[in-house]
Amino acid sequence: MIRVIVCDDQDVVCQGLSTILNNDPEIEVIAVAHDGQALLDLLPENQPDLILLDLKMPGMNGVQAARQIRQSFPSIHIIILTTYDDDEWLFDALHSGVQGYLLKDTSSKRIIDAIKGTMKGETFLDPAIAGKVLSSVSYQNLSVKSKNAIQLSERENEILGLMARGLTNADIARELFLSEGTVRNYASNLFSKLGVSDRTQAVVAGLRQGLVDIDK
Repeated sequence: MIRVIVCDDQDVVCQGLSTILNNDPEIEVIAVAHDGQALLDLLPENQPDLILLDLKMPGMNGVQAARQIRQSFPSIHIIILTTYDDDEWLFDALHSGVQGYLLKDTSSKRIIDAIKGTMKGETFLDPAIAGKVLSSVSYQNLSVKSKNAIQLSERENEILGLMARGLTNADIARELFLSEGTVRNYASNLFSKLGVSDRTQAVVAGLRQGLVDIDK
């Protein structure tokens, strides 16, 4: 069971997310909080596996809370779920060490997939903000191999393109009629060729090198 805390200053959002997530047999919402400090106060006794965290809240905002959680509870995963795609919020959040950044118009299924995927070590970045990440040359100080040195197979190119559209490994497996394990193997080879360690970095590397087009 994946233990989740939802942190959002709007009670209706917390209630709605709790209902959606608790309907999944693999997820349990164990608590809700309405600001960063209230969230931090919950953690010593509750210690969830993952936090769905809004950004703009009264008092301590989501970025400030994420930084403190990374320092004090590094094993807890954090996914930002917000309406804000402004550069200031986006890059501050990404640099705080979160594992995902989704916008609130994301489907319920996508949020659930992101929670489960994050617990497996995947990283989730909303396709709507991929271009902004590309513009940040300092993001995670990525060391991207020369385009001339990158030789992706046709299947690897397909998978990279689907990652850029925000599809999970399970989504990609269904799209390409492959097993999820086969997709993971392709993804691992893809990461190695690009010189990166996760799917977010792979998409950024692919965008920089012209290997993927987010407008497709």
